[in-house]
Amino acid sequence: MVIMKMKFPFEKRVKLAQGLWLLSWCATVAGAITFSLGCILKTELRRRAEVMDNSDIHLVPNTLVIVGLASLGINYFATRVCQDALDAGRFPRWKTMLKPYFAVSAFFTVLMLLAVIMSYAMKGSLESSLKVGLKNGIRFYKDTDTPGRCFLKQNIDRLQMEFQCCGNNDFRDWFEVQWISNRYLDFSSKEVKDRVKSNVDGRYLVDGVPFSCCNPSSPRPCIQYQLTNNSAHYNYEYQTEELNIYLRGCREALVNYYMGLMNTIGAGVMSVFLLQGSVLVSLRLLQTAMEAVAGNENTEIETEGYLLEKSVKETVMEYIEPVMKFFLLTNQVEEGNPGNPASA
Repeated sequence: MVIMKMKFPFEKRVKLAQGLWLLSWCATVAGAITFSLGCILKTELRRRAEVMDNSDIHLVPNTLVIVGLASLGINYFATRVCQDALDAGRFPRWKTMLKPYFAVSAFFTVLMLLAVIMSYAMKGSLESSLKVGLKNGIRFYKDTDTPGRCFLKQNIDRLQMEFQCCGNNDFRDWFEVQWISNRYLDFSSKEVKDRVKSNVDGRYLVDGVPFSCCNPSSPRPCIQYQLTNNSAHYNYEYQTEELNIYLRGCREALVNYYMGLMNTIGAGVMSVFLLQGSVLVSLRLLQTAMEAVAGNENTEIETEGYLLEKSVKETVMEYIEPVMKFFLLTNQVEEGNPGNPASA
Protein backbone atom coordinates (compact mmCIF):
# COMPACT_ATOMS: atom_id res chain seq x y z
CA MET A 1 0.00 0.00 0.00
CA VAL A 2 1.62 3.20 -1.24
CA ILE A 3 1.22 6.17 1.12
CA MET A 4 1.05 9.82 -0.08
CA LYS A 5 1.47 9.05 -3.78
CA MET A 6 1.88 12.23 -5.86
CA LYS A 7 2.68 13.12 -9.48
CA PHE A 8 5.71 15.34 -10.13
CA PRO A 9 6.18 17.01 -13.53
CA PHE A 10 9.70 18.34 -14.18
CA GLU A 11 8.84 21.91 -13.10
CA LYS A 12 7.30 20.67 -9.87
CA ARG A 13 10.39 18.59 -9.07
CA VAL A 14 12.63 21.61 -9.59
CA LYS A 15 10.43 23.77 -7.35
CA LEU A 16 10.38 21.01 -4.70
CA ALA A 17 14.19 20.75 -4.75
CA GLN A 18 14.64 24.53 -4.55
CA GLY A 19 12.04 24.96 -1.81
CA LEU A 20 13.43 22.02 0.16
CA TRP A 21 16.96 23.46 -0.09
CA LEU A 22 15.75 26.67 1.56
CA LEU A 23 13.67 24.74 4.12
CA SER A 24 16.69 22.60 5.01
CA TRP A 25 18.81 25.66 5.73
CA CYS A 26 16.03 27.03 7.93
CA ALA A 27 15.95 23.69 9.77
CA THR A 28 19.75 23.87 10.15
CA VAL A 29 19.42 27.25 11.85
CA ALA A 30 16.59 25.82 13.98
CA GLY A 31 18.90 22.96 14.99
CA ALA A 32 21.50 25.48 16.14
CA ILE A 33 18.79 27.26 18.13
CA THR A 34 17.73 23.94 19.72
CA PHE A 35 21.35 23.29 20.72
CA SER A 36 21.56 26.80 22.22
CA LEU A 37 18.31 26.35 24.15
CA GLY A 38 19.64 23.09 25.60
CA CYS A 39 22.84 24.84 26.71
CA ILE A 40 20.88 27.72 28.27
CA LEU A 41 18.60 25.36 30.20
CA LYS A 42 21.55 23.25 31.39
CA THR A 43 23.37 26.39 32.57
CA GLU A 44 20.33 27.58 34.50
CA LEU A 45 19.94 24.17 36.17
CA ARG A 46 23.63 24.04 37.09
CA ARG A 47 23.36 27.46 38.73
CA ARG A 48 21.00 25.95 41.32
CA ALA A 49 22.73 22.56 41.58
CA GLU A 50 23.33 23.07 45.33
CA VAL A 51 19.59 23.09 46.05
CA MET A 52 18.80 20.08 43.84
CA ASP A 53 19.04 16.56 45.18
CA ASN A 54 19.56 14.74 41.86
CA SER A 55 20.43 15.45 38.25
CA ASP A 56 17.53 13.60 36.57
CA ILE A 57 16.16 16.90 35.35
CA HIS A 58 19.33 17.36 33.25
CA LEU A 59 17.95 14.69 30.90
CA VAL A 60 15.92 17.40 29.15
CA PRO A 61 18.78 19.81 28.30
CA ASN A 62 21.14 16.92 27.49
CA THR A 63 18.61 15.55 24.99
CA LEU A 64 18.13 19.01 23.45
CA VAL A 65 21.89 19.41 23.00
CA ILE A 66 22.16 16.00 21.30
CA VAL A 67 19.21 16.49 18.92
CA GLY A 68 20.35 20.04 18.18
CA LEU A 69 23.77 18.84 17.05
CA ALA A 70 22.22 15.94 15.12
CA SER A 71 19.82 18.34 13.40
CA LEU A 72 22.75 20.41 12.11
CA GLY A 73 24.23 17.38 10.34
CA ILE A 74 20.89 15.97 9.15
CA ASN A 75 19.75 19.19 7.53
CA TYR A 76 23.12 20.09 6.04
CA PHE A 77 23.10 16.67 4.36
CA ALA A 78 19.60 17.45 3.02
CA THR A 79 20.85 20.71 1.42
CA ARG A 80 23.53 18.78 -0.47
CA VAL A 81 20.97 16.24 -1.73
CA CYS A 82 18.67 19.04 -2.89
CA GLN A 83 21.49 20.67 -4.88
CA ASP A 84 22.23 17.44 -6.74
CA ALA A 85 18.51 16.78 -7.30
CA LEU A 86 18.59 19.55 -9.91
CA ASP A 87 21.03 17.41 -11.93
CA ALA A 88 19.67 13.95 -12.77
CA GLY A 89 23.21 12.74 -13.48
CA ARG A 90 24.54 13.56 -10.01
CA PHE A 91 21.59 12.47 -7.88
CA PRO A 92 22.10 8.63 -8.13
CA ARG A 93 25.28 8.82 -6.01
CA TRP A 94 23.11 9.53 -2.95
CA LYS A 95 20.92 6.45 -3.45
CA THR A 96 22.84 4.09 -1.15
CA MET A 97 23.14 6.71 1.61
CA LEU A 98 19.53 7.84 1.77
CA LYS A 99 18.06 4.73 3.42
CA PRO A 100 20.36 4.84 6.51
CA TYR A 101 20.02 8.64 6.47
CA PHE A 102 16.24 8.41 6.83
CA ALA A 103 16.59 5.84 9.64
CA VAL A 104 18.99 8.06 11.61
CA SER A 105 16.94 11.18 10.89
CA ALA A 106 13.70 9.53 12.03
CA PHE A 107 15.38 8.40 15.27
CA PHE A 108 16.62 11.88 16.18
CA THR A 109 13.32 13.48 15.13
CA VAL A 110 11.42 11.15 17.48
CA LEU A 111 14.02 11.94 20.17
CA MET A 112 13.27 15.63 19.65
CA LEU A 113 9.57 14.94 20.23
CA LEU A 114 10.45 13.03 23.42
CA ALA A 115 12.45 16.05 24.61
CA VAL A 116 9.34 18.21 24.15
CA ILE A 117 7.20 15.73 26.10
CA MET A 118 9.81 15.51 28.89
CA SER A 119 9.99 19.29 29.19
CA TYR A 120 6.30 19.28 30.19
CA ALA A 121 6.39 16.06 32.22
CA MET A 122 9.40 16.65 34.49
CA LYS A 123 7.57 18.82 37.02
CA GLY A 124 7.24 16.01 39.58
CA SER A 125 10.92 15.08 39.35
CA LEU A 126 11.96 18.73 39.59
CA GLU A 127 9.74 19.36 42.61
CA SER A 128 10.98 16.31 44.53
CA SER A 129 14.59 17.19 43.74
CA LEU A 130 14.13 20.76 44.98
CA LYS A 131 12.26 19.59 48.08
CA VAL A 132 15.22 17.55 49.33
CA GLY A 133 17.87 19.93 47.99
CA LEU A 134 16.38 23.03 49.63
CA LYS A 135 15.84 21.13 52.88
CA ASN A 136 19.54 20.25 52.96
CA GLY A 137 20.51 23.77 51.94
CA ILE A 138 18.61 25.27 54.87
CA ARG A 139 19.98 22.62 57.20
CA PHE A 140 23.61 23.40 56.30
CA TYR A 141 23.11 27.16 55.96
CA LYS A 142 25.20 27.85 59.08
CA ASP A 143 28.19 25.69 58.04
CA THR A 144 30.26 28.51 56.54
CA ASP A 145 33.48 26.95 57.90
CA THR A 146 32.83 23.46 56.51
CA PRO A 147 34.68 22.58 53.27
CA GLY A 148 32.21 22.16 50.42
CA ARG A 149 29.55 24.29 52.15
CA CYS A 150 31.44 27.58 52.49
CA PHE A 151 29.31 29.41 49.92
CA LEU A 152 26.00 27.71 50.67
CA LYS A 153 24.82 30.53 52.94
CA GLN A 154 25.65 33.11 50.30
CA ASN A 155 23.88 31.10 47.60
CA ILE A 156 20.75 30.57 49.72
CA ASP A 157 20.61 34.28 50.58
CA ARG A 158 21.01 35.28 46.92
CA LEU A 159 18.37 32.74 45.93
CA GLN A 160 15.82 34.09 48.41
CA MET A 161 16.43 37.69 47.36
CA GLU A 162 16.41 36.96 43.63
CA PHE A 163 13.24 34.86 43.66
CA GLN A 164 11.59 36.77 46.53
CA CYS A 165 10.98 33.63 48.53
CA CYS A 166 11.71 32.28 52.00
CA GLY A 167 12.40 28.73 53.15
CA ASN A 168 11.48 25.52 51.40
CA ASN A 169 7.68 25.43 51.75
CA ASP A 170 7.49 28.80 53.51
CA PHE A 171 9.30 30.92 56.13
CA ARG A 172 8.38 28.51 58.96
CA ASP A 173 11.00 26.05 57.70
CA TRP A 174 13.64 28.26 59.29
CA PHE A 175 12.04 27.73 62.72
CA GLU A 176 12.88 24.01 62.57
CA VAL A 177 16.65 24.26 62.04
CA GLN A 178 19.55 25.98 63.75
CA TRP A 179 20.64 28.40 61.07
CA ILE A 180 22.94 30.48 63.29
CA SER A 181 26.43 29.01 63.72
CA ASN A 182 27.64 28.19 67.27
CA ARG A 183 30.63 30.48 66.76
CA TYR A 184 28.24 33.46 66.87
CA LEU A 185 26.37 32.32 70.00
CA ASP A 186 27.27 33.41 73.54
CA PHE A 187 26.88 30.19 75.53
CA SER A 188 27.36 32.11 78.79
CA SER A 189 24.01 33.80 78.14
CA LYS A 190 21.02 32.32 79.99
CA GLU A 191 18.76 32.86 76.97
CA VAL A 192 21.08 30.86 74.71
CA LYS A 193 21.41 28.07 77.27
CA ASP A 194 17.64 27.87 77.76
CA ARG A 195 17.01 27.65 74.03
CA VAL A 196 19.61 24.93 73.55
CA LYS A 197 18.18 22.93 76.46
CA SER A 198 14.61 23.37 75.24
CA ASN A 199 14.97 20.63 72.58
CA VAL A 200 16.40 17.12 72.71
CA ASP A 201 18.82 17.74 69.84
CA GLY A 202 20.54 20.61 71.68
CA ARG A 203 20.00 23.06 68.82
CA TYR A 204 19.57 26.81 69.04
CA LEU A 205 16.12 27.26 67.49
CA VAL A 206 14.49 30.65 67.04
CA ASP A 207 11.28 31.87 65.48
CA GLY A 208 13.24 34.00 63.08
CA VAL A 209 14.50 34.03 59.50
CA PRO A 210 17.67 35.24 57.72
CA PHE A 211 17.81 38.83 56.48
CA SER A 212 17.38 37.64 52.88
CA CYS A 213 13.73 36.80 53.66
CA CYS A 214 12.93 40.47 54.30
CA ASN A 215 10.64 42.11 51.78
CA PRO A 216 12.08 45.55 50.91
CA SER A 217 8.73 46.74 49.54
CA SER A 218 7.19 46.59 53.03
CA PRO A 219 6.79 50.06 54.65
CA ARG A 220 7.63 48.66 58.10
CA PRO A 221 11.25 47.94 59.16
CA CYS A 222 11.92 44.24 58.76
CA ILE A 223 10.84 42.00 61.63
CA GLN A 224 12.94 38.86 61.22
CA TYR A 225 13.18 37.68 64.84
CA GLN A 226 10.45 36.67 67.30
CA LEU A 227 7.98 36.49 64.46
CA THR A 228 5.43 34.58 66.54
CA ASN A 229 5.76 36.81 69.65
CA ASN A 230 3.14 39.56 69.46
CA SER A 231 4.39 41.27 72.62
CA ALA A 232 7.91 41.66 71.25
CA HIS A 233 6.82 44.23 68.67
CA TYR A 234 4.60 47.30 68.83
CA ASN A 235 1.24 47.11 67.06
CA TYR A 236 1.90 43.61 65.79
CA GLU A 237 -0.35 40.59 65.34
CA TYR A 238 1.39 37.46 64.06
CA GLN A 239 -1.83 35.79 62.84
CA THR A 240 -3.39 38.80 61.15
CA GLU A 241 -0.47 41.12 60.41
CA GLU A 242 0.78 41.29 56.84
CA LEU A 243 4.30 40.06 57.55
CA ASN A 244 7.09 42.06 55.96
CA ILE A 245 8.98 38.93 54.87
CA TYR A 246 8.46 36.85 51.75
CA LEU A 247 5.61 34.40 52.28
CA ARG A 248 6.18 32.21 49.22
CA GLY A 249 8.44 29.18 49.58
CA CYS A 250 11.51 28.88 47.36
CA ARG A 251 10.47 25.46 46.09
CA GLU A 252 7.30 26.90 44.61
CA ALA A 253 9.22 29.87 43.18
CA LEU A 254 11.88 27.68 41.54
CA VAL A 255 9.39 25.14 40.17
CA ASN A 256 7.38 27.96 38.59
CA TYR A 257 10.55 29.51 37.15
CA TYR A 258 11.99 26.31 35.68
CA MET A 259 8.67 24.96 34.41
CA GLY A 260 7.97 28.30 32.73
CA LEU A 261 11.40 28.13 31.12
CA MET A 262 11.01 24.51 30.02
CA ASN A 263 7.47 25.04 28.72
CA THR A 264 8.67 27.98 26.62
CA ILE A 265 11.59 25.95 25.30
CA GLY A 266 9.26 22.99 24.71
CA ALA A 267 6.97 25.11 22.54
CA GLY A 268 9.97 26.34 20.53
CA VAL A 269 11.38 22.84 20.05
CA MET A 270 7.94 21.61 18.99
CA SER A 271 8.08 24.12 16.13
CA VAL A 272 11.54 22.80 15.22
CA PHE A 273 10.15 19.25 15.31
CA LEU A 274 7.41 20.15 12.82
CA LEU A 275 9.97 21.88 10.58
CA GLN A 276 12.27 18.84 10.77
CA GLY A 277 9.39 16.52 9.94
CA SER A 278 8.51 18.66 6.91
CA VAL A 279 12.11 18.40 5.66
CA LEU A 280 12.13 14.59 5.95
CA VAL A 281 8.73 14.15 4.25
CA SER A 282 9.67 16.52 1.40
CA LEU A 283 13.07 14.88 0.93
CA ARG A 284 11.46 11.45 0.76
CA LEU A 285 9.03 12.65 -1.93
CA LEU A 286 11.92 14.21 -3.85
CA GLN A 287 13.99 11.01 -3.56
CA THR A 288 11.26 8.71 -4.89
CA ALA A 289 10.39 11.15 -7.69
CA MET A 290 14.04 11.40 -8.80
CA GLU A 291 14.62 7.63 -8.67
CA ALA A 292 12.05 7.22 -11.45
CA VAL A 293 14.17 9.50 -13.66
CA ALA A 294 17.24 7.25 -13.38
CA GLY A 295 17.97 5.37 -16.63
CA ASN A 296 15.75 7.63 -18.78
CA GLU A 297 17.28 9.75 -21.52
CA ASN A 298 14.51 12.31 -21.10
CA THR A 299 15.04 13.71 -17.58
CA GLU A 300 12.05 16.04 -17.90
CA ILE A 301 9.41 13.31 -17.81
CA GLU A 302 6.62 13.28 -15.25
CA THR A 303 7.32 10.92 -12.34
CA GLU A 304 5.54 9.73 -9.23
CA GLY A 305 6.75 10.25 -5.70
CA TYR A 306 5.49 8.73 -2.48
CA LEU A 307 6.22 8.74 1.23
CA LEU A 308 6.09 4.98 1.90
CA GLU A 309 5.98 2.16 -0.62
CA LYS A 310 4.55 -0.24 1.98
CA SER A 311 2.46 0.15 5.13
CA VAL A 312 3.97 1.81 8.18
CA LYS A 313 4.31 -1.52 10.01
CA GLU A 314 6.05 -3.19 7.07
CA THR A 315 8.39 -0.25 6.61
CA VAL A 316 9.37 -0.22 10.29
CA MET A 317 10.02 -3.97 10.23
CA GLU A 318 12.13 -3.54 7.09
CA TYR A 319 14.46 -1.30 9.10
CA ILE A 320 14.35 -3.31 12.33
CA GLU A 321 14.89 -6.82 10.88
CA PRO A 322 18.53 -6.26 9.79
CA VAL A 323 19.36 -4.91 13.25
CA MET A 324 17.67 -7.89 14.95
CA LYS A 325 19.49 -10.33 12.66
CA PHE A 326 22.81 -8.67 13.47
CA PHE A 327 22.32 -8.99 17.22
CA LEU A 328 21.02 -12.55 16.83
CA LEU A 329 24.06 -13.52 14.76
CA THR A 330 26.40 -11.89 17.28
CA ASN A 331 24.75 -13.80 20.10
CA GLN A 332 25.07 -17.10 18.20
CA VAL A 333 28.77 -16.46 17.56
CA GLU A 334 29.38 -15.80 21.28
CA GLU A 335 27.52 -19.00 22.23
CA GLY A 336 29.48 -21.03 19.66
CA ASN A 337 32.84 -19.84 21.02
CA PRO A 338 32.82 -20.63 24.74
CA GLY A 339 35.91 -20.14 26.84
CA ASN A 340 38.68 -22.70 26.48
CA PRO A 341 38.19 -25.58 28.94
CA ALA A 342 40.81 -25.98 31.62
CA SER A 343 43.57 -28.39 30.71
CA ALA A 344 43.42 -31.77 32.38
